[in-house]
Amino acid sequence: MSLLPYASLAHRRKSFRVTGDVVLLSTQTASDSASIDFTSGITSTYGEYIFKFYNINPANDSVDLSFQVNATDGADYNDSNITAIFFAAQHDEADSATDLDVDSGRSVAQTTDFMALSGGTGNGADESCAGEFHLFNPASTTYVKNFYSVVNQYSAANAARVLYASGYINDTTAVDDIQFKMSAGNFDGTIKMWGVKN
Repeated sequence: MSLLPYASLAHRRKSFRVTGDVVLLSTQTASDSASIDFTSGITSTYGEYIFKFYNINPANDSVDLSFQVNATDGADYNDSNITAIFFAAQHDEADSATDLDVDSGRSVAQTTDFMALSGGTGNGADESCAGEFHLFNPASTTYVKNFYSVVNQYSAANAARVLYASGYINDTTAVDDIQFKMSAGNFDGTIKMWGVKN
């Protein structure tokens, strides 16, 4: 039996392996903080930015991790319209409630409000959320800025929830700042920003 197909497959896998394309740009840690802001490093250098959330634990119970951006011509985080869909799947600890549905209360159309990325994260000592947020081509002055996120959380209802948000920032001005905060109150946790080379 010839080993050529296997060798060829291994060679192909090696040729498609990419190294050094994802670069850690910044790490910020919240300690009873109102927000985490990334105000530098978002440039045309990278075509995609990934923000990863680690052990986000809110001070208030049943609140949402959320985001908004600031365009280069904006003064604060309330100038760029966001249109997005938010949906969630969950399974509770009692094995009595399962759901998969669109959350119309967290889905938005042309709002300058903060967009939810989690949904009802609990504030217990062992409760938190973790996940990632992808922002594409924020420096473009031609196109809107597409994004998506996936977040897992221990919810205030004692359930495992996976939450998806996807949409666009309807702004053709370059975006150079992003802020993450809870829908109410302060929080602890770490957020890292990664750049992905084009």
